[in-house]
Amino acid sequence: MSRGFSRWADNPAAAMLSFSQTTPERIPMPDPNCLFCRILAGEIPAKKIYEDDHVFAFEDINPQAPTHVLIIPKKHFAGLKEAQAEHAEIIGRCHLAAAQIARQRNIEHGYRTVLNVGPGAGQSVFHLHVHLIGGRPLSWPPG
Repeated sequence: MSRGFSRWADNPAAAMLSFSQTTPERIPMPDPNCLFCRILAGEIPAKKIYEDDHVFAFEDINPQAPTHVLIIPKKHFAGLKEAQAEHAEIIGRCHLAAAQIARQRNIEHGYRTVLNVGPGAGQSVFHLHVHLIGGRPLSWPPG
């Protein structure tokens, strides 16, 4: 069961994320074993925070801070180590969406964007995703 992906009509700031007037990438067939592809397809519920033609953001089900949002590309690829030059724009769009959400949540004084790469770094879903974490003091080094 698929649902449409439209820009939020009540989010005029979404236009700020536009890189150009190019047509969005066609979304490839999702991986039926991928949790995030199933969320995108509407098979698994998620609390949507933001969506545009390229990315989808939702609340993490195991938040590590008051703001813990996952931003995923609608195009499936496993992660940063599998990324190619063609993925550079969508990775950038994920980070720009994170910045927009941080502005909306008034956490610009300090937040973190994180890409876990591989099981040794804690990646458990192999669909590239950016964690937006904020709303509390964040120590260094992380983890």
